[in-house]
Amino acid sequence: MIRLRTAATAVALTLSGALPVLAQAVPAGPPVNVQIVTQPGPAMPQFTRVDQPLLRDGLAAKSNGRIRVTLASWPERNLNGPEILRLVRSGQVDIGAVPLNTVAGDVPLLDVVDLAGLNPSLDQARKVAAAMLPEVNKELERFGVRILVMYPFAAQEFFCRGQVTSLADLRGKRIRTGGGSSNDFVTQIGGQPTGIGFPEVYGALERGVVDCAITGTGSGNSARWYEVTQSLYALPLFWSVSAYVVNIQWWNRLDPAVRAAMEATMKEVEDAQWKLGLEQTEDGISCNIGDRAGCKLGRIPDANPMRVYRPVPADTEVMRTTLTSTILPNWVKRCGARCGEIYNRVVAPITGVTYAGN
Repeated sequence: MIRLRTAATAVALTLSGALPVLAQAVPAGPPVNVQIVTQPGPAMPQFTRVDQPLLRDGLAAKSNGRIRVTLASWPERNLNGPEILRLVRSGQVDIGAVPLNTVAGDVPLLDVVDLAGLNPSLDQARKVAAAMLPEVNKELERFGVRILVMYPFAAQEFFCRGQVTSLADLRGKRIRTGGGSSNDFVTQIGGQPTGIGFPEVYGALERGVVDCAITGTGSGNSARWYEVTQSLYALPLFWSVSAYVVNIQWWNRLDPAVRAAMEATMKEVEDAQWKLGLEQTEDGISCNIGDRAGCKLGRIPDANPMRVYRPVPADTEVMRTTLTSTILPNWVKRCGARCGEIYNRVVAPITGVTYAGN
C-alpha cells in the first residue's frame, strides 16, 4: 500500500500533467490484457462514470495502448456477485468488484466494514474502510487475492411496494437483503430476509415475490425499481461498501511500470467512487420521486414517481440499538472471538461503539 499511495500522490501533484507522466512511466513492451468484471448493472454510474472512463479507457490512454482492459458488468457475464471472489482467485478474472457483504459468507471478517447501522455517515464509512484494509487483506491473501481499494454505493435504503412510512410497516414483509448483518436487522424488526441476486430483483418485486428490497438510492434508480415500487423509506442502513479485488499471482507478475500505472489509476477510481457515493445518495432520491431540479445523475420516472418517507427519530434509535444488541454479537458468532477483538482495536475508536462480548 505504500507504493500505491506514493504513486497516487505523484499523480495528484502533477494534476494536468498526470497523463504524460504516466504514459512515459509505461515503457513499450508486450501488450497486457486485463479482464475486469465490476458492478451489478451496466447502467450504474459506478460503471458508466468511473469504471469505463478510468479503468477501460484511461488505462489504455495512459499506457499508449499497451494495457488493454476488457471490462464487463455482472449481468454481461451472467454473474450475481457471490462468485466474484472465486473467479478472481481461480484467475478467470484478473480484477473483480463486489460489495463486501455479498462475499462475507466466504470471509466473515469482511462484513465488519459496513455492518448495518454502524456508519451513519459516508465519511465515517471511509475511515472504517481505510482502517480495516490491512486486516481484511491478511485474511484474503490466504486465498490468493487482495483488495486494491474499497468504495461505496449510495445509502442503502428500502424500496417497497405499497406505502411504507416507518420500520413498523416492514413487519411481516419479505425483504430482499444483501445478506450478513442486513439479514439480522430485517429479522430483528420482524421482516423476512430474502436472498436474491441484484439482476433478478426487478422481476421479484414486479411479481410480488418480495415486498421490499434494500439497495442504494441510485442503484435502484438505475435498475428502474421505481417502475415496480411505490415507497422509498430513506433510512440509511449501510453503504454497500465494495472492493476491487485482484488475483495476487497475476498482480505480482506484472511489469512493475504497468503495476505502478494501475495502482495510480485505482487510487483515482477510489476517490471518484467515494465522491459519487455521496452525490448519488440524494440524487437517487430526487430522481426516484420525479424531482427534476435535484436529479442530475439518474433517471426521472416516465410516470408514477415514488414517494419518499424520511426516517422518524425512533427508527434511527432502533437501528443504533440493534447494532449493539444484535448485529455486532451475531457477526462475532459468525466470525469468531478474534473478530470481536479486531473490531474493538481497529473500528471502535472510530465509531465510538464497543463490542461488549458475552
